[in-house]
Formats: sequence, structure tokens, C-alpha cells
Amino acid sequence: MPSPSLRHRFGHRIRELRLATGMTQEAFADHCGFARTYMSRIETGGANPSLDAIKVLADALGIELSELLKGI
Repeated sequence: MPSPSLRHRFGHRIRELRLATGMTQEAFADHCGFARTYMSRIETGGANPSLDAIKVLADALGIELSELLKGI
């Protein structure tokens, strides 16, 4: 079975970190300034977020980019 794509692994990482904060997807999307549908697409690997969007996600999670990308 092929390994999940980078977008899917990244989305899973975002979801895992978001859940650890206790925020709903909608609350986290609002915190980032993103539409909930865009956040859903990021978490499911359907979106290919820009570098700027990835930085927004890391900042919203209160972590460095290197920590966000760790293990993916």
C-alpha cells in the first residue's frame, strides 16, 4: 500500500495538533482567519496551502515551523 501523500500527512499533523489544543475545526479556522471549508480541505489533504498559510497555522498553534513539520 502506498504511503499517504505529503498533503495528507501534513493535514493529519494539523488535525492532531489542533485537537491537542481542544479547538474545534471551526474555532481554529476562525483563529487563523480561514474559512472552515478551507481548514477541512487542509486537514483532509485536499488543499495545498501556501507557505504563508503554513506560517499562519504554526503561529495559531503557537509552535515553530520546524515543530509543525516534524515527522511528516
